[in-house]
Amino acid sequence: MSWIEEAAGLPAFDPEARQRLAALSAAEVAPGTVLFRPGEAARGFVVVLAGRIDVFLTGPSGREVLLYSVAPGQSCVQSTLGLLGGADYTGEAVAAAPSRIVLIPRETFLALMDRSAAFRGFVFAAFAARMQATMQALERVAFGRIEGRLAQALLALAEGGIVRATHQDLAARVGTAREVVTRRLVALEEQGLVRTGRGIVHIADRGRLERLAASPDLA
Repeated sequence: MSWIEEAAGLPAFDPEARQRLAALSAAEVAPGTVLFRPGEAARGFVVVLAGRIDVFLTGPSGREVLLYSVAPGQSCVQSTLGLLGGADYTGEAVAAAPSRIVLIPRETFLALMDRSAAFRGFVFAAFAARMQATMQALERVAFGRIEGRLAQALLALAEGGIVRATHQDLAARVGTAREVVTRRLVALEEQGLVRTGRGIVHIADRGRLERLAASPDLA
C-alpha cells in the first residue's frame, strides 16, 4: 500500500501528482530527532503519517516556546513559507514521539504546486488551518492567564490521566518560564486538581481542570 493511503486529509490527486508522490518513501523518525534548525533552508514539505513533530522558537535568553505541533493531517507553516517564499527557518523542529514522515523534495513540491490543482488546494487549505491555529495559540499566550493555559496543556498531553513531561516541557508549551510553571503546579496541587511527581503530573480532578481550561481568562 502506498503511503498516500495512510496519510490523513489528502485529496484525490490527479494521476501525474499521485504517481510522483507515490514514488516517495516514508521514513521512521526517533523521538528527539531534529528535523530542521534556525537558519537552514527548507528542503521540502513534510507529511506526517504518524507521531508528532514539535516546532519551537528560542529567544536570546535561551528560553523555548512551543510555536505549534504537527500531527497527522496537519502542516508545518515554517516549511510552507520557506518553500514558497524562500525564507530560512527561524524555529527548530523536533520529533516529540516515534514518527513516520514523508519528505516531498522542494523540486517536486514546486512542480506539483504549479501543475496540480488538487495538490495546490491541499497545501493552501492545510496552511490556512495551521495559521488559524497558530493565531489562536498566540491569542491564548497574549491574553489567557497561566493557570488556564497550563490546564489546556496538561489535558492535551495526558494519557490515561498521566502527563509525562518536565516543567521545562510544560513551560515551552504554555509560553512562560519553568519557575512559573512550577509555582502554578504547586497551586493546582493544593487545590486538588493534580498530583505531581518527578517528570509526571497525575490528573486528580479532570472535571475541574477541564472547566479551568475552558475559561482561561477567568483562571
